[in-house]
Amino acid sequence: MIEFFEFQMRTRLLYKTGLAGELADEVAQLGRSRALLVADPGVVQAGLLDRVRQGLGGAVTVVGTFTDVPSDSSVATVERGAAAVRDSGADLLVAVGGGSALDTAKAMRILLTEGGTLYDYQGANLLNRPLFPMIAIPTTAGTGSEVTPVAVIRDEQSEQKLFFVSPYIGPEMAVLDPEMTRTLPPRLTAATGMDALSHAIETFVGIGANPITDSLALQAIDMISNYLRAATHSGNDLEARGQMLVAATIAGIAFSTTGIGVNTGIVHAVSHTVGAAHHIHHGTANSIMLPHGMRFNAAVVPNRLVRIARAMGVNAGGRPEEAVIADGIAAVAKLAEDCGLPTRLRDVGISQDALPALAEGTLMDGAIMSNPRPVEYDDALALLRAAW
Repeated sequence: MIEFFEFQMRTRLLYKTGLAGELADEVAQLGRSRALLVADPGVVQAGLLDRVRQGLGGAVTVVGTFTDVPSDSSVATVERGAAAVRDSGADLLVAVGGGSALDTAKAMRILLTEGGTLYDYQGANLLNRPLFPMIAIPTTAGTGSEVTPVAVIRDEQSEQKLFFVSPYIGPEMAVLDPEMTRTLPPRLTAATGMDALSHAIETFVGIGANPITDSLALQAIDMISNYLRAATHSGNDLEARGQMLVAATIAGIAFSTTGIGVNTGIVHAVSHTVGAAHHIHHGTANSIMLPHGMRFNAAVVPNRLVRIARAMGVNAGGRPEEAVIADGIAAVAKLAEDCGLPTRLRDVGISQDALPALAEGTLMDGAIMSNPRPVEYDDALALLRAAW
């Protein structure tokens, strides 16, 4: 046993197929009366925001919407959203969408409570009181943002990701409804699912791992390995959709409740850097980098890589440790390939000339701090070259 660890979760979590369309009784418990809905254009186009609006019933009055949320949200987006809330007089945020929409709303509530600018609160534990209330309804099974005490927002000036970490950032309520993920296209289903797998694998090997997060991470790995293919290729399979939605939430709880902020590592450090500089989808970047990150960390936590392999369905059966680890890494790569995701950085438009700058940026990313193996510039560059 490790000598000390911390685990806490503030978000009330609800799961039920169709729940987004029958929220009135649950929302009434929050004691709020005026809601502003936050979503991205894709959610609006799919009719999902209308479903939530109807589900709120008479519990609250919807006094406005903010749907100008890009796939990679920015400081300017958050500022516009906060202004929309002030103008509407809302006293509750209901965020519907993927990680970008949910993180936008989480960052909006910082400004609505504390004022100032987002730059004033970048970092960990700079918020010490409850924030503007929020309900999160995910439409993807990936980020776990509906339960994490973290918001990640792009700074347009520096082209870097800004991190906001505090127990108070987690929404008051998260609503998991598989119906809300049914319309997610196959490519995004796969990419967000691999994002969730990256959360689970990196937190299991990260320096903040503890017995509680270990059990959560392994459960998520098992569920994703068994259901991501079906959710990707059979989008109307609500069993697979539900399993993936819960798995992503479990992985989100695991990587964000270790007491050290965000317990990820080299894979996320690279994907944050690639995403900020080249606007590559976060889950896709994680998917490309995950086998390489696992291989890099196997040198210092081989027993953990063996347990991951078992959770991926690899039969250890008295075989050499190195063989089991290799098969586990291969199983992760095969899962991404079977779901139709790119496997090389060149496949998403990254040039070889860009790799040195990306290696430098990787070392500046906060996720690198929880990687189990120290990372130098040459390590990051070698990893990028291997993935290119």
